[in-house]
Order: sequence, then structure tokens, then C-alpha cells
Amino acid sequence: MSTFTNLDRLAAQHAQALIKNTKDDIETTVTKALGVLQEDGVYACFLYLLAKEKENGKATVAEMLNLLDGLTFGWSKPTSNKPEDILSHITEKVTVNLERLLLAKETLEQMLIYARYGAKARQDADPENRQVEDNQS
Repeated sequence: MSTFTNLDRLAAQHAQALIKNTKDDIETTVTKALGVLQEDGVYACFLYLLAKEKENGKATVAEMLNLLDGLTFGWSKPTSNKPEDILSHITEKVTVNLERLLLAKETLEQMLIYARYGAKARQDADPENRQVEDNQS
């Protein structure tokens, strides 16, 4: 009996972890990262998050790496949290096989979509944010 990974569940778990472990404005970070991922690919998305986003970028990269590790392709994780090591890991492990790269891209995209919706739901559920929105109306 072989074991299959439920990719949707994996994406949802990592999106939830990202929302749980971050503060305000994660919605902006994941929305921008999603755009880069869709337009320019996996490597560009990691590069963008490491170069342009601060703490939320680091948290997003960490969860994306956890998701990739969960795909059970034997990619493991980079040896350090240095941007050059992370980017080298993506180049040497993730982008080598086209089929696996496309699967990784699709799963990362799903994770970022779920994270964006989760961030929006958190914002809408926060009474302080709702009060600010009511005052602006």
C-alpha cells in the first residue's frame, strides 16, 4: 500500500501556521509573493521574499520551505537560514526536475492563496480592525 500526500491539506496546514506565527500586514506580503510566484516562478518568489520583505518575508520563506519538505521528495531543508543558502537549495534541489518544480509551484501557490484568505479573515475578525474600518465609513 502506497502513501499519498494530500497536497491541499499540506498547503492549508502551512498557510495556517504562517498566519498563526505572524503579525499584521501578512496579507500584503503573501499577496505580493503570490504575484511573483505566478508571474516569475518559484526561485523569483523566494528571491523577492528574501530581498524585499522583512520579518514577514522570513516567516513566509520558512513556511514555504516546510511545505516543500513535506512534499517528501527528499529535498529536506537548506543548511542555514542565510539567503544565499536558501536560494542555492532552491536551485540545486527544487528547480532541477520540471515535474516536481511544477508540483511545488502549484502547491506553494495554493498555500499563499490560503494564507491570503486566512489573513483577511483574521483581520475581519479582529474587533480593533473592524472599529478602524467603521470609523472610516
